[in-house]
Amino acid sequence: MTIKQQLWQICNNHVEDRINDYKNEINLIKESLESNDKGNNEDDDSGNGKLMNDLEKNIGYLNEARKTHEYLKLVKTNLLSTNAALGSLVVTDTLQFFIAISLGKIEIDNNTYYAISLQSPIGQLLKQKTEGEQFEFNGTKYTIKQII
Repeated sequence: MTIKQQLWQICNNHVEDRINDYKNEINLIKESLESNDKGNNEDDDSGNGKLMNDLEKNIGYLNEARKTHEYLKLVKTNLLSTNAALGSLVVTDTLQFFIAISLGKIEIDNNTYYAISLQSPIGQLLKQKTEGEQFEFNGTKYTIKQII
């Protein structure tokens, strides 16, 4: 498995874990709502209101995670391009960026990579850059050594 395939797999596993976590949370909230309805005591329904808000939030988070999962399917780890694009591994003089989704720092075999999205500020700076070009982010200058 290539380094780009490994990075993609880590990103994919992260998104799938988030999806499962949101699904589990939604199910727990639904169970709580059902048990509250069955109790049908004379108490105020304010607990149900909070649960409904939590349910709506988690459904929103789940939908966003699903969109991220679909977007991740667009990343081609076998992409060969001289320009930084979705699926590129951009090696600079100090850091390595995998352009896919915003996940942050990933450690593989004592090497550090940063999974970023094209929509992120640094992704926008990298977009369409080629080997040898420079860019500046947060006051630090980077030179692109290689695009894999």
